[in-house]
Formats: sequence, C-alpha cells, structure tokens
Amino acid sequence: MRPLRTGRVWLATVTVQMCLLASASAAATPAPTPAPFTGPDLSGVYDCTGQDHHEGPYTATATLRLVPAQSTGRFGAYLFTLDVPGYGSYPGHASARGTQAAIYFALTDPSTKDFGTGIADFKKNAKGKWTFDKHYFEPEFKGGNVGDEHCVQR
Repeated sequence: MRPLRTGRVWLATVTVQMCLLASASAAATPAPTPAPFTGPDLSGVYDCTGQDHHEGPYTATATLRLVPAQSTGRFGAYLFTLDVPGYGSYPGHASARGTQAAIYFALTDPSTKDFGTGIADFKKNAKGKWTFDKHYFEPEFKGGNVGDEHCVQR
C-alpha cells in the first residue's frame, strides 16, 4: 500500500491533475462559430478625388473587396487598394463597423515612407451607389502628412 500524500505534495498533485483535465477538455471543445456577416457590403471600385497636404490635388481609383471568412456581425474585413496615376499603387486593408471604416495603405515602394491610416464614412448617393469621405494621416511621409479623399462607387 502506498503512503497517503499530504500537504504540499498532495496539493501539487491535485493541481497538475486538474490542469491536465482542463487542457484535455478545452482541446476537445470546438471554437464557437462566428456570427454571419450582417453589415453592408462596401465592396467595389471607386473613382476618387483627393487633396494631399504635400502633393496637392489628385485623382485615384480605390478598390475594396470583402473578406467573408473574416467578417462577422456588423464588422467587415476588406482588402483595399488605391491606385494613383503618377504615384503608384497603395495596397492595404480596412476594418469596418457598419458604414465607418479604418483603412491602412502603403505605397509599394517602401523607401518613400508613404503609408498611413484613414477613417472613412460611407453613405449611398441619390443613384444608390456607395460613396465615402476619408481623412488620412501619414506619420513619416515628408515629415508627416494629412489629406482628404471623396470617392464614388462605379
């Protein structure tokens, strides 16, 4: 017959057994299924006009593409690209809550430090097309920069 464990040894043994049991049951429990996406789908190609503090007025084409596997409830996940003639392509991503989105973008040439984050408000125009107004901040481009864009879905 084995001697009875008492005190610290008993407590350590029980603690280890409980941790093993908790780990085993947690591993067997499947992750909850995310809620289906119920927010507006802001996907599309948009024609944009902008005003950059350093570069002045510009035109661009923005493309938003919903990522369904990462979108849940009223929260939408998007891939984003802004193509600016004469400057280049700015791929990024966006996270939306309803009709507001935070958008990250970065010029494909990292040496320019032309990257930033914007906040956009979406609404439908009289023709039923999505539009958005975005204000952005670029912390390292030419010592810091801001700008605004207005975009209309094609």
